[in-house]
Amino acid sequence: MTDNMKKLLGKRIKEIRNKKGMTQEKLAELVEINTPNISYIENGKFYPSYETFVGLLKALDVEPCELFTFDMVKSPEELKNEMMEAFNNDEKLLRLIYKVYRAIAV
Repeated sequence: MTDNMKKLLGKRIKEIRNKKGMTQEKLAELVEINTPNISYIENGKFYPSYETFVGLLKALDVEPCELFTFDMVKSPEELKNEMMEAFNNDEKLLRLIYKVYRAIAV
């Protein structure tokens, strides 16, 4: 697993954990690993073993594919901010996206 993949997986695990209102300590308890290991996984330093991965799926109550849906890593606010920054820096992009928007919104 590449470093980027580890980071994306870790961010996704953290996002799901936070949405479920779960602390790292609680997740670690449910997965039966030490809390620092959850932190290392979420920060992309480690990737989970098969056993830990299965434990994460059960503890977070998700399907495997949900942990690899990386486009969900950013919040709607983060997406808006990223888009606004891109639009502010590139008028052609703004006009292109506007045309697409008009084509699908009508």
